[in-house]
Amino acid sequence: MAFFKSVAALSRLRSRVGQQSTLANSVRWLQTQTSNNTDLFSEMKEIVPEHQERVKKLRKEHGNVELGKITADMVLGGMRGMTALLWLGSAVDPDEGIRFRGMTIPDCQKTLPGAFPGGEPLPEAVLWLLLTGKIPSKEQVDSLAQELRSRATIPDYAYKAIDALPVSAHAMTQFTTGVMALQVQSEFQKAYEGGIAKARYWEPTYEDSMNLIARLPSIAAYIYRRKFKDGKIIPMDDSLDYGANYAHMLGFDDPEMLEFMRLYISIHSDHEGGNVSSHTAHLVASPLSDPYLAFAAALNGLAGPLHGLANQEVLRWIRSIVAEFGTPDISTEQLSDYIHKTLNSGQVVPGYGHGVLRKTDPRYTCQREFALKHLPNDPLFQLVSKIKEVVPPILTKLGKVKNPWPNVDAHSGVLLNYYGLTEENYYTVLFGVSRSIGVGPQLIWDRALGMALERPKSVTLEKLEALCGKSS
Repeated sequence: MAFFKSVAALSRLRSRVGQQSTLANSVRWLQTQTSNNTDLFSEMKEIVPEHQERVKKLRKEHGNVELGKITADMVLGGMRGMTALLWLGSAVDPDEGIRFRGMTIPDCQKTLPGAFPGGEPLPEAVLWLLLTGKIPSKEQVDSLAQELRSRATIPDYAYKAIDALPVSAHAMTQFTTGVMALQVQSEFQKAYEGGIAKARYWEPTYEDSMNLIARLPSIAAYIYRRKFKDGKIIPMDDSLDYGANYAHMLGFDDPEMLEFMRLYISIHSDHEGGNVSSHTAHLVASPLSDPYLAFAAALNGLAGPLHGLANQEVLRWIRSIVAEFGTPDISTEQLSDYIHKTLNSGQVVPGYGHGVLRKTDPRYTCQREFALKHLPNDPLFQLVSKIKEVVPPILTKLGKVKNPWPNVDAHSGVLLNYYGLTEENYYTVLFGVSRSIGVGPQLIWDRALGMALERPKSVTLEKLEALCGKSS
């Protein structure tokens, strides 16, 4: 009887699919289905065949369906807005921001298990959700946390590869080097060379992705300790979860910092597939490069100033304001003058605007709520709040941006700075560790669904001009 009620409920939801609230409810109905598996791999073994059949059906019955038009602006503008990539884990809604398997950030904060009742979502819970599309129980999350700790052993040669670089090398250079050193143990490479069937490619990809996710905090923490501290390794604590352990190995044990690290990793984990780091991982993996090679490439994309460096640039800009006036306690008029000074110098206001969003980034909002709860009187946080009031009207009046609202990067640097992680050159590494939790699951699904080698068609400038001439 319960089954027939469920089918009837889903049918009613489909009949009203055009309504946003109903669509959200249908997604929620699917996600609240539960399982008793505490082993994530066993859960994947159950759901992969169903998804494989769905993809086969789409290819067979709807392969010729047109999804949109390609314009010259898209070709010249970095393929922005083209619908050309399957990404299961998340999507960005212009008004509501990121949705993880259909769930908004507030949904995740209310629903996903935390380290304690009412706490921020555990990264392990986000990982389970992104892989399976299901909301995990606390028991499942605890089991996954234990599994990740069991996979986290780092071979000595990975540390030696990092040590071969000068300490002055950028933290991201050291991080990519460490990931490439871990590639020596790729299970996918071994399985492929052994002749594994294509339908099972996802299984060694799962092993590589989970091992990589598990080991990144230790590698990243080692780089931080080596570059900015005394070089002493802080061992993993088997009683701590993924986010808290990362903070602990960096050298931070303030419970608030541990909780912020859980939030930081969770909200930076995924951001649909078109951003540079996520797309790079998918692209490099498409010719069957293993997850280590793909993720190292993703990190190199993340290291670019237009992608992963944004939050450190925000913090530097905020510090420049403080240096200009000698205090973070400045008037609205002074702040407005400084913003115009920044814009008139040919620079942008860092942390404002977004390629998709048309409202304040929910990832900004949840960090603001965290700050209001834990550090409401911090001078830099108060300055961030004032900036949010002053910048959007200025950008709106200039009319040069579609989205004048703050994004995720407008806030994270100030929070990290407050808890003592003041080395902004390291912030992109934090981003990289977080992004593995979104990229890893998608690489597994790419293999499970038999996604093809990515090979878009390019055109010469002359050909593009000719095509545009024909259509005019």
